Amino acid sequence: MDERVRKHAEVLVDWSARVEAGDDVVVSVAEDAHELGVAVAEALGERGANVTTLYGSSELSRAYLKGVEAGVDGEVDADDFDADPAVDRAVFEAADSYLRIGGGRNTTATADVDRPTRQAYAKARQGVREARMDTDWVSTVHPTRSLAQQAGMAYEEYQEFVYDAVLHDWESLADEMARMKDVLDDGEEVRIVTERDGAPDTDVTMSIDGRTAVNSAASVAYDSHNLPSGEVFTAPYDTAGEVFFDVPMTIDATRVRNVHLTFEGGEVVGFAAESGEDRLADILDTDDGARRLGELGIGMNRGIDRFTDSILFDEKMGDTVHLAVGRAYDACLPEGESGNDSAVHVDMITDVSADSRLAVDGEVVQRNGTFRWEDGFEAED
Repeated sequence: MDERVRKHAEVLVDWSARVEAGDDVVVSVAEDAHELGVAVAEALGERGANVTTLYGSSELSRAYLKGVEAGVDGEVDADDFDADPAVDRAVFEAADSYLRIGGGRNTTATADVDRPTRQAYAKARQGVREARMDTDWVSTVHPTRSLAQQAGMAYEEYQEFVYDAVLHDWESLADEMARMKDVLDDGEEVRIVTERDGAPDTDVTMSIDGRTAVNSAASVAYDSHNLPSGEVFTAPYDTAGEVFFDVPMTIDATRVRNVHLTFEGGEVVGFAAESGEDRLADILDTDDGARRLGELGIGMNRGIDRFTDSILFDEKMGDTVHLAVGRAYDACLPEGESGNDSAVHVDMITDVSADSRLAVDGEVVQRNGTFRWEDGFEAED
């Protein structure tokens, strides 16, 4: 076994999930992530944890959903699924930690499943999802050939990319990101502006008053649940203005490019996309919360140095900002307060490395990708 796989497992179990002896851990392993799954199981055994293993297969999911479609007369809806099956919910309600190891054979395995079927399935299993989110959950990926192909890289090149992102000095990055967290925690309003030749401008404001930002340092100790990570995020509201997302991405197995959203009264009131507009429309129509923002995230991991068409990596990349329509994370909300609720959480990314600024309460915090505490920052407007 490549020693980097074992190190990946150690970071996941020790730094990210903080697993202790006696913990009940559910591990979901994708089709081509077997090697990392083996290393994680070994690490959990050495630490005295109890392990339940699931097979996280997109191809199996496709087969099931296509079977449901074949057995239903007409469009599938949530009533065609049992709501929150007790066996699934019980697994996560009994777990201390849930580790998801992605890395399937086909990144678009469910592309031919009708969107209404996927929406109905998500709605029917929202309680299962909530039970899973209540654990100390962490999601990571094993570098596979399908992900390398999606990223446009040779397999060996992609392996280097993944391990450079995962085997990171997380404590140092956490200290740096704490500066951005402090700014957001003390702030009331964020404004993002981009002015690029040949592209629609972004000028969007959102309230963050009363919200708590998360220093997403790839560990549940920081309320952070992705490995790799490297972002600071919060749950905005009262969004107004326009935003242009210029980073291409695959959303629900559909290529979406150059998204333009218009917000009024906190909701998306207009949208367009150069490609994938129908899929975007389906997402925004999922439920009432799908047209409101659930997240503002600021990428700060400069160890991720290129876009790979994987949101796990791309949203963490330095010199980017992302906004997500849909569900807000509870970690950003005061105790007892409910944020935006939705069955979806879909991130979209804009490059802020040039002709851009991010301001909090009127003070520019980042200009052209450089933060105000970094060398080269230009303070003047």
